[in-house]
Amino acid sequence: MPYANNGDVSIRYEVDEGGIGDRDEAVVFCGDVGLGAWQFGWQHAALAGPHTVIAPETRGVGRSDAPDGPYTVEQLASDVDAVCAAEGIRNAHLVGYGLGGMVALAYGMASSRPASLVLVGTPPSGDAYNPAGVWADPATPNAVEGSLTGLLSAGFREAHPDALSRITEWRCSEDAPPAVFEAHRAAIAAFDRSDRLYEATTPALVVHGGEDTVCPITAGESLAAGLPRGEAFVVDDARHFVGIEASAAVNDAVVGWLAEHASTTIE
Repeated sequence: MPYANNGDVSIRYEVDEGGIGDRDEAVVFCGDVGLGAWQFGWQHAALAGPHTVIAPETRGVGRSDAPDGPYTVEQLASDVDAVCAAEGIRNAHLVGYGLGGMVALAYGMASSRPASLVLVGTPPSGDAYNPAGVWADPATPNAVEGSLTGLLSAGFREAHPDALSRITEWRCSEDAPPAVFEAHRAAIAAFDRSDRLYEATTPALVVHGGEDTVCPITAGESLAAGLPRGEAFVVDDARHFVGIEASAAVNDAVVGWLAEHASTTIE
């Protein structure tokens, strides 16, 4: 699997070729706090094929380097930029979850490479986000399984117990250890674009679960309202893992969004 170098930090990523037209355009995922690449699975399946899809492992996660923290959102955005540069991506359509949404937003405000943003469960500032509600020590399976109570709605958990087992297994094998989680949490704590959203002119689709307890719906509403080219897509009964429990609806929204903003969509 390929790696990109950002200074002395090496970032591992996966590429799935797809689409038609220019190879310099891709959908690029940006991960949530402490989570492994498993989190991209539900949207990856819907987007790969029509689009080239790139899934980096966030600094500190998986086989990417884990330098000592704390990290900053700007550092994480520069990691994504290094991956895009390594693959020759000129137009990146960023899909970010939580912390990854903050990274995508910051990247879009700092560079012309991002062509569109999908911001899932993302606030305009870190003080509206509770990272402890996402993370659980992957060395403790019971804690990981217990964390899903707050991340997925009761209806989804009751209807899909097999999914809970799979997610728990993936999290235990792929999620970050405590030191990396703390480095990610520091990045969230220092993040604040709330008074600068008017500068973010990249088109942005803000996706949010109406019952998100990690990042309240009010934060998503503020983000969508403050972005000059922001649009909101809310799934009323979903929690923070809205892209998992409402994957069909979210995928339809993202596919439709990319049909408007990407050039490599198959008709």
